[in-house]
Amino acid sequence: MSLFKEIEVGGRKLKVVVGKTTRQADGAVWVQYGDAVMHMAVVSEKERKEGLDFLPLTVDYRERDYAGGKIPGGFFKREGRPQEKEILSARIIDRPIRPLFPEGYAYETQVMALVLSADQENDADILGVTAASIALNISDIPFKDVIASVRIGLVDGKFIVNPTYTDLDKTRLDLVMAGSQNEIAMVEGHAEELSNKELIDALAFGHEEIRKIVAFEREIIAEFSKPTREFTPVVMDKDLEKRVIELAKTEVVEIARIVEKSERKNRITDLVAKVMKEVSEDDPEKEKDVKAVVKDLMKYEVRQNILNDNVRLDGRCSTDIRSIECELGLLPRVHGSSLFTRGQTQALGTVTLGTRLDEKRIDSIDLSGFQKYMLHYNFPPYSTGEVKNRFGVTRREVGHGKLAERALEPVLPDWDDFPYTLRIVSEILESNGSSSMATVCAGSLALMDAGVPVRKPVAGIAMGLIMEGDRHRILTDILGDEDHLGDMDFKVAGTRDGITAFQMDIKIEGISAELMAEALTQAEDARLQILDIMDKTIDHPSATLSSYAPKFIVLKIPVDRIGALIGPGGKMIREIVSETGATIDVEDDGTVRIGAADQASGDAAKKRVQELTAVPEVDKVYEGTIKRIMDFGAFVEIIPGIEGLMHISQIEHRRIDRVSDLFEVGDTVKVKLLKVEPDGKLDLSRKALLPDDRSEEEKERDAARQNRPRRDNGFRPRGGGRGPRR
Repeated sequence: MSLFKEIEVGGRKLKVVVGKTTRQADGAVWVQYGDAVMHMAVVSEKERKEGLDFLPLTVDYRERDYAGGKIPGGFFKREGRPQEKEILSARIIDRPIRPLFPEGYAYETQVMALVLSADQENDADILGVTAASIALNISDIPFKDVIASVRIGLVDGKFIVNPTYTDLDKTRLDLVMAGSQNEIAMVEGHAEELSNKELIDALAFGHEEIRKIVAFEREIIAEFSKPTREFTPVVMDKDLEKRVIELAKTEVVEIARIVEKSERKNRITDLVAKVMKEVSEDDPEKEKDVKAVVKDLMKYEVRQNILNDNVRLDGRCSTDIRSIECELGLLPRVHGSSLFTRGQTQALGTVTLGTRLDEKRIDSIDLSGFQKYMLHYNFPPYSTGEVKNRFGVTRREVGHGKLAERALEPVLPDWDDFPYTLRIVSEILESNGSSSMATVCAGSLALMDAGVPVRKPVAGIAMGLIMEGDRHRILTDILGDEDHLGDMDFKVAGTRDGITAFQMDIKIEGISAELMAEALTQAEDARLQILDIMDKTIDHPSATLSSYAPKFIVLKIPVDRIGALIGPGGKMIREIVSETGATIDVEDDGTVRIGAADQASGDAAKKRVQELTAVPEVDKVYEGTIKRIMDFGAFVEIIPGIEGLMHISQIEHRRIDRVSDLFEVGDTVKVKLLKVEPDGKLDLSRKALLPDDRSEEEKERDAARQNRPRRDNGFRPRGGGRGPRR
C-alpha cells in the first residue's frame, strides 16, 4: 500500500509519498517541494552491541550531481566525500532528532537523506527534519514525538516561509528552525543585525508554520504507523548504584564546589578509583557503571547548586562572564592576528588577504560561483588536554566554523571597496566552553588588526539552561561541563546594534519562546560587555595594511580596449603576469584589478596595462613602431593594436620621393596625432614636431639615409641623360 498526500507551505506544495519505494528499510519517505525531491530512509539494528551505553546515531545527507543535471568532475566521475553543504545539512537533521530517542536506546541507527532532484530555487535541506520525523514515526523504531522544520526569511519587513534562493539574496534573515506542536527544538541562522524582538517574532511566525506541518504529518503517521519495537534499555545494577552513591555522594558534594577545572577532574578520577577498590577492582564493566553513577551524582549537585544558590562550577553567578584578555599582532608575518582568551577558552585568530585567484570555487547541485570570504575553525584534542585520533576535518569543526563565518560576514566591506579575498582561521588553543563564540571575537579583532575596513566589531556568547520542573535558570558564558550537564547551548553573536548569527541545541524535547526571549536578553547584556572589553584593545580597523599583504591597484579601461589587454588567446595578459609576477583580473565593464606581492610589481603591471589600453589623444606625441611602408606613407603603431597613417607629406618639411629612403619596418619614430577621422582612422605627423623633439639618433639616421647611393633602376627622363633627379 502506498500513500500520496500534500499540503501548501509558503505558497508551494509539499508532497509526501509513503510505501512506494524502499520497503525493506524500517521507514522511508519521498518528499517533494517545488521540483526539489528528497528520499529519506531510516534503519536501526534489532540487536544491541555489547558495551554500548549511548545512542550510536549516524545522520547522513548526500546530494547527487544528477539532481542538478550535472556530471561529477575529476578522474572517477562520481561523487566523493561529503561537501561542506552536505555536512551542515546533516547537522540540521541530527540536532533536533537526537534528543527524541528514548533514554537507554543504544542500538545502531542510521538516518539517510538523499537529494534526488534540485530545482535551483528551493533548498532541499529544509525537508530533512520533516522527512526524518515521518520516516522514524512510521517505523517501529522508538521515537518520542512528531517534529518539522521550516526556513524563515525577512524581506521588505515581512516574514516569508521557505524563501527561495532569489528571496535569500534580499532577506535580512535566514532562520532554520525545528519544533514540535508545542515547543521549539532547534534554531540556527544568520541575520543583518536583527533585534531580539524581530528574532522572537520570526520564531513565533515559524512555529505556527511548523504546527501546520506537524498536523499534516500526524495524518500520514496514523495510516502507516507500526507498533514500537521492544528493546532492552541499558540498565544499571541497582545494588551497585546504591553502593556507589553511599560511597561517593559526600565527596561529590565537595567536588561540585571546586572552581578549577583540572583539580575537579583529578578529584573525580581519584574518587572513581577509590570507589572501585571498594566494589570491585578488576571489572572493567563495573568501572564504566561506577563512572556513570558518579557523573549522574555530579550532574545533580551542579544543577542543584545553580538552581538553589545561583552558584556555578567556577563560582560565578548565572549572569557573570569570565575574565577576558585580548591581544593583537602576535604573528609578525601574518597579515592580521589576535589572541582572545575568555577564562579557559582561547582562540588564536589569523587573517590572510589574497587576490581574486584565491577565491573558493562553489559548485553544488543548486549553486555555482566563487566565495570571496571564508573562515576555518580548528579544534585539536590538546585544547582540552586529551589524546584523540585525527582523521581530517570533523563535522563539529565545519559547523562551528560556518557559524562564526556567518557571524562576521554582515560587517565585511563590499568587494568594490576592498578587493581582497579574505580567509580567517581560528586555532583553538584551549577550550572550556564556547570556542565558536571565542572564534567570532578573535576573528573580529584580527580583521581590525589586518586593516580590513569592517563596519563594526562583532562578539559572541554562549548561553546555557538548567531546568527542573517549573524552575529554571539561564546561564551566561557557559563552561564545557555546564554544556554537558545542562539542557541548552544557545550561541548568539552580533554587533552593538543587533544579532548576526545564532544557533541553539537542546538536550530536552523543546523550550518555549518565553525562555528563548529571556536567554536573548541576557545574551545581549553579555555581548555588550564583551564589546566594551574588545574596544579597549582596538575599536576601529588599522589605518594601514601589513607590508606583507598583497597590493591592489584598480583602474578603468575602455570596454573596447579589453581585447587589446587580453590579446589573442590571452597572450598579452599572460606576458604581463609573467614579467611582473602580478595577478590581473578584468571585468566586463572595463574594471581592471591588479594584485601584486609588492608595490613595484603592481606599478610595473599598471604601466603595461595603461600602455596596452591607452586611447589615442589628438595633439599628443607618441613614440611608435613602423609596421608597414607604402608608396604614400607609413603605418605607425602608436598604441599596441592601434595604427595610424603617417602620410609621405607629413614626414618632413621637404619633399620625400620614397618613404623607404628614410624608414624601414620596425623603426621607432616620434609622431603627433593630428586628427581622428569619423571612421576611426588616425592621421599622424612627424613633420609637425619641432626639430628638438626628434632624437639625435633619428637625425643621424636620417642624414645617413639621405646621403647613401641609390641603385640605378634604368630610368632615364626624356630630354637628355641627366639621370634621376635628386
